[in-house]
Amino acid sequence: MSPLLKDKVAIITGAGRGLGRAFALRYADEGARLFLPDISLQRAEGVADEIRAKGGEAVAVETDISDENATTKMAEEVVQHYGKVDILLNNAAIYYGIEAKPWDTWTVEEWDRIFAVNVRGTWLCCKAVAPLMTKRSSGKIINITSDIIRSPDSQYFLAYALSKVAVYTMTHSLAAALGPSGINVNAIAPGYTATEASLSQSGSEQLFESVIAAQYIRRREEPADIVGTAVFLASQESDFITGQLIFINGGHLML
Repeated sequence: MSPLLKDKVAIITGAGRGLGRAFALRYADEGARLFLPDISLQRAEGVADEIRAKGGEAVAVETDISDENATTKMAEEVVQHYGKVDILLNNAAIYYGIEAKPWDTWTVEEWDRIFAVNVRGTWLCCKAVAPLMTKRSSGKIINITSDIIRSPDSQYFLAYALSKVAVYTMTHSLAAALGPSGINVNAIAPGYTATEASLSQSGSEQLFESVIAAQYIRRREEPADIVGTAVFLASQESDFITGQLIFINGGHLML
């Protein structure tokens, strides 16, 4: 059986660590050619080196997705390297370093930076890449949101949670706008996952315990639990699916 993403060109933002790294490694295993923008070129190069060491193809670039000039350059460079884009996986977001706190203790600076990256950055990446897909009447855009958008605990992560609500709404809006151009737009909402960002949070062990107790599948969620859905949404197997949000959380927050 051929790899599901053989010869597809995929942009995965924030691929230098966490879920982004997991997505990149799995996409490479499925035959995709990777373009990996990250705020840290060193981290992105590390992942690209892992892919190339296994015989895959990957290019790492330093990109601040909150900067329109940077995302425009990103789109130009992927065309220079590969000549096309088939998949855009909008994974980059500010989450590392965020701690739970009361809703009214967020600073304006924190709020603005989270929205600049998580919301504006996702929109700017779509704005830069969608025209490349429109020219070919084909493309898959996958946005990463979070199941915190449906959780009462969102009050403790308010700025982050609201940014992910915006990504959810953006997914629906872009599915409607880009569907006539042959572009599918969907979103994935992971639960509390064992990434570097989550594991670095204060009280993460206790939080994992409480989340697991509320799940139907009673174990910690790992990055590997999410990547298969991202492959499916990037492949031709999902060609008639758009505007959808898929929760991956072991049954936590059943909807």
